[in-house]
Amino acid sequence: MNNEEYTDFVATLVKPGQDIIDEMTPSKAHLIHMAMGVAGEAGELLDAIKKHTMYNKIIDFNNIVEELGDIEFYMEAVREEFGICREECLQANKTKLDKRYKEKKFSNQQAHDRADKEIQRKKY
Repeated sequence: MNNEEYTDFVATLVKPGQDIIDEMTPSKAHLIHMAMGVAGEAGELLDAIKKHTMYNKIIDFNNIVEELGDIEFYMEAVREEFGICREECLQANKTKLDKRYKEKKFSNQQAHDRADKEIQRKKY
């Protein structure tokens, strides 16, 4: 497939912007805003960690706390939109990880096997 064919292929599959606008509700707009906030703040947290681990800069703990707080802010707004409490999310995560790591200890094999997921994987 050449570049032009791929461009045409994508153009036929992408959802048109006007369709997105026509289907948008205030709730959906709010969710997009909050999800983008999570992603943006996670990027800022990653950048702070990168500077410390890759460039040997002294970690700025105040910045780490600030970014984690910003992420928590946006996550809380998403949880509120769906009527989910933080404790419910934490419990769901614990249940998932308990199933994935039956021995209650990390192993590469358990991480690869993903016992919490019911999907078939090909071995390469």
